[in-house]
Amino acid sequence: MTGDSRSIQPLSGFRVIDFGQYIAGPATAMILCDLGADVIRVDPPGGPRWDSPATSTLNRGKRSIVLNLKDPGDQAVARRLVDSADVVVENFRPGVMDHLGLGADLVRAADPRLVYLSMPGFSSLDPRRALPGWEGIVLSATGGYTDMGLNRVLMGINPSYTPLPLASAYAAALGALAVSVALYDRESSGVGDHIEVPLTDAVLEGLAYNSLRVDGLQDRYLSQRELEIERRRRCGEPMDLGYEQLQELLDPFYRSFRCADGRMFYHCCPAHRTHATTALKQLGLWNDVKDEIPLHDPYTDQDQWPAGQDCTLLAYPLSAAWSRKLAEPMKAVFASRTSDEWEALYDNARIPGAAHRSSSEWMHSEHARAAALMVEVDDPRYGRLLRPGPVVWTEASAPILSQAPVPDADRAAIVESLDARKSHIPPERRGPSIPALRGVRILDLTNVIAGPTIGSTLARFGATVTKIDPTVPTFDPYHNIVVGLNANRGKRSALVDLKTPAGRQILDRLIENSDVVTFNGVTRQMRELGLEPVRIRAINPAIAIVRIDAYGGQRQGPRSEVPGYDDNVQACTGIMTRFGGAETPEEHAHLGTIDALAGFLGGAAAVIALLQQQRHGTSDVARVSLAAAGQFLQVPFMYDHPNRAPFDEPSGRAAKGERASYRCYPASDGWLFLAGRSDDLERLRTISEFAELPTEADDAELVEQLSAVFECKPVDHWCQVLDGTAFAVHRVEDIADLKQRNTVAESAGNIPLGRSSMLFIRHDEHPIGRWVDLAAPNSMRFDRLPIEIPTPAPRFGEHTIEILTCLGYDRAQIDELIETGVVADRWTPTGSYLPV
Repeated sequence: MTGDSRSIQPLSGFRVIDFGQYIAGPATAMILCDLGADVIRVDPPGGPRWDSPATSTLNRGKRSIVLNLKDPGDQAVARRLVDSADVVVENFRPGVMDHLGLGADLVRAADPRLVYLSMPGFSSLDPRRALPGWEGIVLSATGGYTDMGLNRVLMGINPSYTPLPLASAYAAALGALAVSVALYDRESSGVGDHIEVPLTDAVLEGLAYNSLRVDGLQDRYLSQRELEIERRRRCGEPMDLGYEQLQELLDPFYRSFRCADGRMFYHCCPAHRTHATTALKQLGLWNDVKDEIPLHDPYTDQDQWPAGQDCTLLAYPLSAAWSRKLAEPMKAVFASRTSDEWEALYDNARIPGAAHRSSSEWMHSEHARAAALMVEVDDPRYGRLLRPGPVVWTEASAPILSQAPVPDADRAAIVESLDARKSHIPPERRGPSIPALRGVRILDLTNVIAGPTIGSTLARFGATVTKIDPTVPTFDPYHNIVVGLNANRGKRSALVDLKTPAGRQILDRLIENSDVVTFNGVTRQMRELGLEPVRIRAINPAIAIVRIDAYGGQRQGPRSEVPGYDDNVQACTGIMTRFGGAETPEEHAHLGTIDALAGFLGGAAAVIALLQQQRHGTSDVARVSLAAAGQFLQVPFMYDHPNRAPFDEPSGRAAKGERASYRCYPASDGWLFLAGRSDDLERLRTISEFAELPTEADDAELVEQLSAVFECKPVDHWCQVLDGTAFAVHRVEDIADLKQRNTVAESAGNIPLGRSSMLFIRHDEHPIGRWVDLAAPNSMRFDRLPIEIPTPAPRFGEHTIEILTCLGYDRAQIDELIETGVVADRWTPTGSYLPV
């Protein structure tokens, strides 16, 4: 296929049958296809149910056959397809494939080597499993619309609608990871598996920072917004802040500033040992504040801070006084140049920052095109189509220019190939079910959220993850330790200065004794730390390498070497502009919206690289970037072509949905989400409560009429009335209520992983010395392979001596390394888990 390097791709030789519709299933199959799998897409008569140019992205490179799965003859063809496959992907409601004679139990009984992935909206064990898995229904059920960030809380906007397919994107990444794990295990066990990745549980893991709570976390770690929310709740004051009022509560290193061209610039460079200082110098403000701004070590306890100091520039958040003191001159300075000028200045100074752009502006930007994050292809239906590149790729791969197939275009070739397909399959080798990655050693050289999420996600499969951090922390305690409570689960921790000769020797021994190395950063940083792939492979030719960065793509672009965080990428790819509006952009949800997705994709990349190494004795560097993940979150909107209609998706703070038949409505006891097609609204009139709906009305009038009906009765009433109709209804849940109903204490034992939906764990014996609430690792459920609850995130440096001993260092050598500062076993002077 034109532009592909499929012959050297890691999944070459695997066949995938894609029964999926809409986003989750097709996107999972797309990821596998982009990495070389032969994906055969099965569509109903008439083609994909979702008629959108986005399907040209999701179905690129696949082959197509059209089958009516209710027709016995076509069912027989579908069964032959499944019998020829390594992987099946479907995202129907539980029981649908069984009814069609294609259920997992039936087809896997005939071929136990088959890996069968189901991606329902609700788990097969959930009482709501018959509900259609509309994105809006899933987000309502999981608290997604009521916890869209601190800004929305303070503005009193509840619920908040987002058009981003969060649940489908997270599920697709986790689905690709789960399939990769099962295929990797199959190489040694000879057995496949049935996997279920419910969208509800996938989104709870993706938005894990919405549910993370630490008992009694000190005020020094709470932002001004969090403190203001607490104050207003305590005093009974309304949440009614305006956008401009809200800006004054934001940390000046974590907010937007308006520039000379009227566009906002997202200034996101807090909590780093050098970024804030460098930013003040770049802004020309350093000399004005350097003699008085606090710069003490954030890893000391607060009672050890200099007298009168209530914050430090080296940690987030700044105090209210210092935020005000810096924000006012910053406003004036940013207003002196255009946003593009500031972006170039910040890029050159290696400071994270980005001009706010719409998705359309991002797609056509110089960097997106040059880096092959967006590529232009000839599409048989849309002409010259601009679409996203892959979300996981290898450094040797070429940009993917293959088209989405015309429905049924490949029928003859597909049917002809069915009978001979499985002659190469070796005999089945059953053995005890042990965690799939038991014995795999991962060297984690990442930081903050996206990179560390790779190792913490793979730890549930039994991998041994060794995390190395510098002896002098780069980031503050909040981002390293509090955020790391989720991202560093299941790891061992050592502190090593990799920039010293002795530290480099430790690194080399670690590489020699690892199967995977993960790193997040740009090429310059890899060189500085001795992490060039050629050097790593010279030490250990069998190692798999995964790299994640902010703006990387398959080609080099002008911003490829620029550092950046989740929020920077939200700003420049259009997420914040869509969410808040062009003049009032806002960060979307809480921490890690893109980071978590990139981490899940990085986990899939790591296992696929291991699989390639296992099958071929070599693997290419696997790549993921925040920019590619940010585009993936926006896949319904990430395209352009000459005849495209205006970009008019729901945006701004007033958005409550897409249309009258798909939006949030207030009921008498809370909010509900109604999901259905506009064409089906006529059927509502057959129900007595909706009999007066006007037959000739525009969408705004229908919203008004439906609002008047729904607000008269409680949510449960409407769920019962509309049960079994063309519409799905669900209460718009609050994450706090979900946690109250679905949290189990770790000390109680017998955590019901895979046996419960929307599960949270209260780690009440956590080494931090207080309870910690986290979303359970519950999104990937295997019939055969076991999942482990990862151990709590360790204290940084907790295993330094143990790890060095395992590498062959004796106690005298270790003491010398500690004395000379090459290694350390703590960041805090007292050796505490978290400074207080």
